[in-house]
Amino acid sequence: MSKFHNIAVILAGGSGKRVGGNLPKQLRTLPDGRTMLETCIDTFRSCPSIDEVVVVMHPDWTAYVPKDIQVIEGGNERWESSLHAVQALALTHTPDTTNILLHDCARPFVSVDIIERVCAALETNEAVTVAVPAIDTIYRTENQQLIEIPKRTTMMHAQTPQAFRLTVIAEAFKRALDDTKGITATDDASIILRYMPDSPIIIVEGSEQNRKVTFAEDLC
Repeated sequence: MSKFHNIAVILAGGSGKRVGGNLPKQLRTLPDGRTMLETCIDTFRSCPSIDEVVVVMHPDWTAYVPKDIQVIEGGNERWESSLHAVQALALTHTPDTTNILLHDCARPFVSVDIIERVCAALETNEAVTVAVPAIDTIYRTENQQLIEIPKRTTMMHAQTPQAFRLTVIAEAFKRALDDTKGITATDDASIILRYMPDSPIIIVEGSEQNRKVTFAEDLC
């Protein structure tokens, strides 16, 4: 039995305008009839290692969240939504024995297997992320010019959930908020990498099925 309390935080605060329609994309229906949000909730709830599920969402759409799930108000940027979740959970849980798994609702096809492997890695590590090896050649560009072609075998595509000991991610965000240059992070692992460089981030291999829904055709 784990000594940690594992909380799945489903980040569903975005508008998802590129998918189209009147609803934010996390409330769009998948082929099986469930919304992306419902699918994420059901998957995390079915994981033996997950003790609690919370949702980060804009207040306008909270009626779509099951009544027995805590809702935390999202922010204008993705990192702000993560920050709101970290701050709220740090007030109600014991940080030393709490892990949080931050998952983008835009990845509704995440598997129980990936989640369980992330939780297993959290037993002995403070920071864990999910990624898949890069298949295509990666270009580094500047002003629309090719600058460098990194070695593909060292490149990976980031996925979620990205998971952390609550003490570690809370401290990283505290340092980030003190940064006079501002926060420009696109995911949670980058917050750790920049502000807690002495905390190794362990990579759990994900799956191509754990794709991100960006456009309408991605819903199929």
